[in-house]
Amino acid sequence: MRVATLDGGPVRTSAGYSVIPEHDASLLESAGTVVVPGVYGGPAMTDGTLPDGLAGALRAAAGHARLVSICTGAFVLAAAGLLDGRPATTHWMHAEAFRGLFPAVRLDPGVLFVDDGDVLTSAGNAAGIDLLLHLVRRDHGCEVANRVARRNVVAPWREGGQAQFVERPLPEAGDVGTAATRAWAVERLAEPLTLADLAAHARMSVRTFTRRFRDETGLSPLRWLAGQRIALARQLLESTDAPIDRVATEAGFGTPASLRQHLRATIGVAPGTYRRSYRGGGVTGHSPV
Repeated sequence: MRVATLDGGPVRTSAGYSVIPEHDASLLESAGTVVVPGVYGGPAMTDGTLPDGLAGALRAAAGHARLVSICTGAFVLAAAGLLDGRPATTHWMHAEAFRGLFPAVRLDPGVLFVDDGDVLTSAGNAAGIDLLLHLVRRDHGCEVANRVARRNVVAPWREGGQAQFVERPLPEAGDVGTAATRAWAVERLAEPLTLADLAAHARMSVRTFTRRFRDETGLSPLRWLAGQRIALARQLLESTDAPIDRVATEAGFGTPASLRQHLRATIGVAPGTYRRSYRGGGVTGHSPV
């Protein structure tokens, strides 16, 4: 990773320290991926404008590089005109201001991140971690992404369409959550787990379990389970030569047809195509938004 500013000079952050760059904006001419961090204040957030040099550098980079924004960095991409007509997200607290400045952007403030191919945007800073892991997964596969996540002690998989903000009350003393059941389910993905099975393991009624699960994760139990199965199927397709029917069985989809349906809905390709593309270095999957 290399750090650049418009003129190559240091930038003072809102936290009180300065970032010392190694390059000026000319670095963007050869960049493969450009990541715009969050901004707090400045013309992009106050009136939707950028210094001419920065706007021009970003527009030029858009012709050859992948553009990524973290949190309010979406204001910068939008101010450069790079999000017009595209789906995007930003931090939910700034969604109203964003819409007022950039009505041409198809803003979805309810998701963690949006993958629109060559332009990707994330919500808050934590969602930026999810987006960057998504990029590692796209470029290098599930196994590498999982190793990176473990090293940084973060969740290896939170899909882009997961709720950005979950209003949850403080748990009462002795309150039991669903984390243990989620860990239990991940070890049994090959089994035909049902909502009733999950609730029974958690020793809750289906209604109570579903409510608590959604409070903790922002997802329904079955949507979360499908995401875990997709992640396992992708890992098996990438790292093994197992036949498609075996991958479907081990990931809990039962049949190749079911696996094919879920994989197409999630990343837009069939299992065989995904395996060939990944091994040929061409995986580009899109996260649901």
